[in-house]
Amino acid sequence: MGGPLKGMKVVEIAGLGPGPFCAMMLADMGADVVRVERSAKFGVVNPKFDFLNRGKRSVVLDLKKPEGIEAVLKMVEAADIILEGFRPGVMERLGLGPDVCLARNPKIAYGRMTGFGQTGPMAKAAGHDINYIAMSGALHMIGHAGGKPVPPVNLVGDFGGGAMFLAFGLLAAVIEARASGKGQVVDATMIDGAALLSTMMYGMMAQGLWRDERGVNLLDTGAHFYDTFETADGKYISLGSIEPQFYAELLRIAELDAETFGNQMDIARWPEMKDSLAAVIKAKTRDEWCALMEGTDVCFAPVLSMTEAAEHPHNVARGTFFAQDGHVQPAPAPRFSRTMPATPAAPPMPGADTDKALADWGFTADDIARLKEAGAAA
Repeated sequence: MGGPLKGMKVVEIAGLGPGPFCAMMLADMGADVVRVERSAKFGVVNPKFDFLNRGKRSVVLDLKKPEGIEAVLKMVEAADIILEGFRPGVMERLGLGPDVCLARNPKIAYGRMTGFGQTGPMAKAAGHDINYIAMSGALHMIGHAGGKPVPPVNLVGDFGGGAMFLAFGLLAAVIEARASGKGQVVDATMIDGAALLSTMMYGMMAQGLWRDERGVNLLDTGAHFYDTFETADGKYISLGSIEPQFYAELLRIAELDAETFGNQMDIARWPEMKDSLAAVIKAKTRDEWCALMEGTDVCFAPVLSMTEAAEHPHNVARGTFFAQDGHVQPAPAPRFSRTMPATPAAPPMPGADTDKALADWGFTADDIARLKEAGAAA
C-alpha cells in the first residue's frame, strides 16, 4: 500500500533537525514530500546518511532568484502543506511568507518550526534544543537528586516537542481546511511542545504528588523501583515496578527482604532502599537478570545500546528497525492494519529529483529548461 497519507503533497523548505524530521514522518506515511534545497552542495553530513530525508524527493532551487521563488509558489499551488524552520521573518524576506503562500493556495497548511516561537521577546534569538527545553521547565526535571540537569540528547525539544507537534498540527489544519476551504499557519514551537509534554507532572504537582525538585519523585529516579541499575558486568537494567502487584513480583523474583523493602511508598526510605537494591542488582550480570525478569510483570528491560536494540528478538520480530544499503535505522511508526506504508526510499542527493519532481508537480519541460537557463534550478 501507499500509506495513509498517499496523495498528500508537501513542500519542505530545507532546514535542520525538527523540520526534516516532521517531513520525514509525513513521507514515511506515504505523502509526496519534495524537499527544496538551496544548493547541491552539502557540508559535513553526507546526504547518503541523512536518514531524516528518507522517502523524500530533492529539488535544488535558488531562492535568491525571482525565478526560484516563483517555482516554489507554483509548487505551493499544488500542495497541501508547506513547512519551514527558519527564524521569524526569514520566509517573509524571501517572498515566501504565509500571506503570499495563502494567496496562491487558500487551503494550504503553512507549518512554521521554531524554538522560541513567532512571537514573544525571545522570538528572534538563536538557540538549540537544550535551551528550549531549559526554558520549558522540562530539563529541570531530568537528572538525579543533587546532580545537574541532564540533556536527553535532542529528543524532547527537536523531535518530541517540535517535529511531532508540527506534524500533528499540520494534519489537523489539513483536515479542518477540507471542511472550511481555508488554510492557516501552524506555529509549532519547541518550548510550547516540551512544556505540553510535562502536563501530567503539573497535575501531580497540583495534588502535592510531585515536588519541583529533580530526582526525588516517582518517575524521575527518586523511587528505588523506577530507575536504572548497574549489573555485575558493567551494563544496566531498567525497573519500573510502580503498581503494587508489579512491585510484589520484583520482591519475589529478586528475592528481596520484605522487612527491608516491604513498605514501597515510604518516601523517606527511598534512598536507603535504592542503595540496598543497587547492591542486589550488582551481584548478577545483565543477562542473568534478563533470564530472571524479561517478559515478567516486574516491568523490566535491559538498557540496550543502539546496536543492541536493533538486534533484540522482540524488535526483530516487530521490524522496529530495518537495514538499507547495510545501514540500520528505525522503521516508520505507527503501524496501520490496512494502509501500511512501504519501506522508505533512501535519502536523495540534493537536486537528484529536480526534473522528475517538478514535472510531476505540473511544470512543463519548457518551464524546467527556463529555470535552469536562469540559474534558478539545478
